[in-house]
Amino acid sequence: MAVVIELSRDAFEDLVAEALDTIPSDLAEVMNNVVILVEDDAPEPGLLGLYHGVPLTDRGDWYGAVLPDHISIYRREILRICDTFEDVVDEVRITVVHEIAHHFGIDDERLHELGW
Repeated sequence: MAVVIELSRDAFEDLVAEALDTIPSDLAEVMNNVVILVEDDAPEPGLLGLYHGVPLTDRGDWYGAVLPDHISIYRREILRICDTFEDVVDEVRITVVHEIAHHFGIDDERLHELGW
């Protein structure tokens, strides 16, 4: 029987913040009109994170006066697939980087080519 890792929402949000701190500052500075949210439950099983919005590469002159894009990081789904606290730390970082890459217009195929 698998052991389910327990981690409070506050502690999980701290891990997300720590993952964001690992983003190179030159990339973080050009992130525009995006928020990152921790949500407890994913809309479908197996989904660890999701980017909702218009990637920077698709924004044109028409882009303005719009609500922020948002990245959802799904706490319970990440905890469900991890065996240790260290696994959670790693998976949070991978998921945050993966979803931020979508904000920059990098698709899943390219991310997998890059090892993400």
